[in-house]
Amino acid sequence: MESILVVDDESAMRMALSEVLERHGYAATAVENGARALEALTGGSYALVISDMRMPVMGGTELLAAVQCRHPGLPMVMITAYGTIEDAVAAIKAGARDFLTKPFSPQDLLHLIRSILRDQASSPAAPVEQGGARPEPRIVTRSPAVERILAVAEGVAASRAPVLIQGESGTGKELLARHIHAAGPRRNQPFVAVNCAALPRELLESELFGHERGAFTGAVARKLGKFELANHGTILLDEISELEPTLQAKLLRVLQEHELDRVGGLRPVPIDARVIATANRSLRSLVASNAFRRDLYYRLNVIPLTLPPLRERGEDLDALIDHFAQRFAEGRRVAIAPAAQEYLHRHRWPGNVRELEHVMERALLLATGPVITLTDVRLEDDIEPAAGEETVGSLAGLTVHEVERRLIFETLRRTNNNRSHAARMLGISIRTLRNKLAEYRLGGQSDATL
Repeated sequence: MESILVVDDESAMRMALSEVLERHGYAATAVENGARALEALTGGSYALVISDMRMPVMGGTELLAAVQCRHPGLPMVMITAYGTIEDAVAAIKAGARDFLTKPFSPQDLLHLIRSILRDQASSPAAPVEQGGARPEPRIVTRSPAVERILAVAEGVAASRAPVLIQGESGTGKELLARHIHAAGPRRNQPFVAVNCAALPRELLESELFGHERGAFTGAVARKLGKFELANHGTILLDEISELEPTLQAKLLRVLQEHELDRVGGLRPVPIDARVIATANRSLRSLVASNAFRRDLYYRLNVIPLTLPPLRERGEDLDALIDHFAQRFAEGRRVAIAPAAQEYLHRHRWPGNVRELEHVMERALLLATGPVITLTDVRLEDDIEPAAGEETVGSLAGLTVHEVERRLIFETLRRTNNNRSHAARMLGISIRTLRNKLAEYRLGGQSDATL
């Protein structure tokens, strides 16, 4: 069980954070200021520190400096109020791994923690030797095709040219983007990821480019956008195919002029951020159908990389199975039964590496002994329903809300999480689909397999 140190001067916040962490399998220690945090770090071992920025005795900034000096490599997440986001940006540049802006949801907190701890586990244990040695790939692979992609990625890591990574959902596009960032000269600067399909257009413009105080109702303070947070580092624009035309035009200007306009701003803001974009649909075909700007496509497609699906990386399957088995075993010695291994090889993996990761995580939770069996890895989709049971029997007793939720997630699975295609199949707008997914996420009803 991984231990996390929580540092906040508000007792209610300490209690809430500790409760969320412990409910999801982490050991939490909570203290009220930076001085107490240093005492706790001296007497215990922690995987992560979550600290408020503003505290008496010793604040988050002073604690960050002390942790970097005494416990180098220990990741810290800073919690900041809405009006002090500039302080959080400074903290990231000073070495904090990331930050959360109040108010935030438990899901936001847990997603960030899992992402950081996953990166810590998959990062090389030792620094790269001098003399041109290639950095250890963070993508587990034995595939010559993926090895060639990694070689190209590392060769262009020092450039500031945009990179376009395409491939099906779950193939590891974000992991490849982080690999490019880590292999280049910006590795010690922020890496900021934005999911362009996760927010409606009104919020996405402010998230990307920021806004000035009073720019619109509710804009009570200046907010820096993701581009400014990524200044001198890398910004990942995930699912860029979902970007609306007006935002495509603003993004094109950023790429051409290296400056942006905050919403409600009076003057442009210079920006130096390496842009990496990902798409799970062919942008070329979207350009042909006038759904994506041709000039923006050519600006992004300077360095094109395409990750193959898992079904075309047969040589990677055993390595990935072993990798995930060891990660989720938490120190236990485990083995894969031949029948389970054969079953995993027969599956087509429409969800790619992400689907395999979830299957192995579930298998390790279900396994009652040191051997992962066929029952542990078997997918529900492969169990044939009895005649007449497929629809009415499985839906009887469910609320309309639950039937709708299941239909949406099943459609997303069948379209490999292609939200535009799923929305068309469901007969709803992409905005309605986004709002539904946001509703499920806030209600704790999201589907972890997507």
